[in-house]
Amino acid sequence: MHDILITGGCGFVGSSLAILFKEHYPEVRITCLDNLKRRGSELNISRLKAKEIQFIHGDIRNKEDLAAVGDVGLILECSAEPSVLAGYNSSPEYLINTNLLGTINCLELARQRKADFIFLSSSRVYPIKTINDLPLQETSTRFEFKDNLNIQGASSLGISEQFPIQGVRSLYGATKLASELFITEYINMYEIKGIINRCGVLTGPWQFGKVDQGVIVLWVAAHYWQKKLSYIGYGAKGKQVRDILHVADLFELLKVQIENIDKYSGTIFNVGGGREISISLNELTALCEKYTGNTTQIDSVKQNRDADIPIYLSDCTKVINATGWKPSRTPDMIVEEISHWIKRNEQLLVGVLK
Repeated sequence: MHDILITGGCGFVGSSLAILFKEHYPEVRITCLDNLKRRGSELNISRLKAKEIQFIHGDIRNKEDLAAVGDVGLILECSAEPSVLAGYNSSPEYLINTNLLGTINCLELARQRKADFIFLSSSRVYPIKTINDLPLQETSTRFEFKDNLNIQGASSLGISEQFPIQGVRSLYGATKLASELFITEYINMYEIKGIINRCGVLTGPWQFGKVDQGVIVLWVAAHYWQKKLSYIGYGAKGKQVRDILHVADLFELLKVQIENIDKYSGTIFNVGGGREISISLNELTALCEKYTGNTTQIDSVKQNRDADIPIYLSDCTKVINATGWKPSRTPDMIVEEISHWIKRNEQLLVGVLK
């Protein structure tokens, strides 16, 4: 772990993890590679440099950019086109070239440098229709999975790694699943030590949220600047639910995995907040009002959105039992922290979030 390469290193997850690793392991050389495609990612360059983290403007689609990195002992693959809507009504080329071919380029670098490999996959590898066919119960503020679901890998705790994988999942989900298959083959064929984490909704300060990715920050920012929002589909009352995970809680898990990579190599984990750290849009609205002191107009759109699901919860039983890790930051804590972050950095963030 003397030399860590973080791809997508100026994105929210990559930059946050880079800073946390540097703070906990100051002797480690950390390099962040990013193509700066996402608006706001350029704001993280100065944050990285302040921590003496090297930044390289490069793209994982280009093998030459990866070859210029230097010594690498661990690759943390965070780069991605993160939108589940990518490819709908548009070309999927960037999505496929980044999320699949780019990951293969990173695997080739790991093979050549004999580096360990941690891949941040997605809960979106699980098929949409199979999730949407699960019976739900509705409360005043949210949807819930019913008990005694008659399908392997599904329960009131959420979706486990045993959930059926056959079916349609979006092109975004397909690129992540295909990358997982290649990673598994590289681990076996080239004796690379690697771990796959299927992450749910990751969030925290320094995320530049949009409708299709980063909804927690988007919602807080919209309340802070009183921008109009919409409840879309599934009754249009904001009862859709996701489990959420603070990026610092993800870091705590990665520490355990990296320090014991021989033990966990070849393993796939569902990683999220689980049922205990989950929230609906309706409940998120209440927290945003509490911590920003503002209300905002929220329209109701009856039509369901492409690739949407009413509820997703990560059943993290496997990773908790294997590592002893458990997330600790609650939705209330997360929304409060994001609200304070926006207030402290209003002038810097207004052009990106407002």
